[in-house]
Amino acid sequence: MNFSKKELILMMLYSPGTRTGLIVELTKMRGQLGAKERGLLSLTDSVLEKLDQITDEDFDALPLYPDIGP
Repeated sequence: MNFSKKELILMMLYSPGTRTGLIVELTKMRGQLGAKERGLLSLTDSVLEKLDQITDEDFDALPLYPDIGP
């Protein structure tokens, strides 16, 4: 599954470390968004759809926390 850079950033910000945990957190966050935040709603929906299609192992292999050391 290919995730866009924006999707990966959203996942990095909300991920508690597991695919199912991220689904829970994104669903909670999505419930707080207003109608004016259509871009974030769309991005969140896209991520949720993709997360539903991958396995936990696929999720664990995603580059959510790149090495940005010195």
